[in-house]
Amino acid sequence: MLPTEQDVLDAIGESGVRAMVAAFYRRVRNDDLIGPMYPADDWEGAEERLAGFMLFRLGASDDYIKTRGHPRLRMRHMPFSIGAAERDRWLSLMGEAMDETRVPPHARHFLDALFNQIADFMRNRPE
Repeated sequence: MLPTEQDVLDAIGESGVRAMVAAFYRRVRNDDLIGPMYPADDWEGAEERLAGFMLFRLGASDDYIKTRGHPRLRMRHMPFSIGAAERDRWLSLMGEAMDETRVPPHARHFLDALFNQIADFMRNRPE
C-alpha cells in the first residue's frame, strides 16, 4: 500500500514538518542559485508559509487557506525564473533537509513524490 498524507503526519507530525522546513531554509539562505529568489528581510515569513502549506497539504491544518487563500503556487512563483536547475536545486536542498531530520522511509517516499510533482510544476522557463 502506498503511503498517505496521514501516514506522513503519523510518522513526523507537525513538529517534524516544521523541523524539515527549518532545515530546508537553513540551506536556502546560503544557496547561490535559489537563495536570491527569497526575500532577504522575510526568511521567517517564507519558512512559515512553506510549513503552513505543507501542513495544509498533509491535512493537518487549514490555517494556510484561512490566511493566504488558495495556494496558487504557480502564480505566486511566476516572478521568479524557474528552470530545471532551480527545480533540481530545490529538490536537492529539500532532500538534504529530509535526511537531516530523519524523515522515515515510507514518509520520505510520499514526500519525494509530492515535492517532485510540485517542483516540476513550478517551472516557468523553457530549457
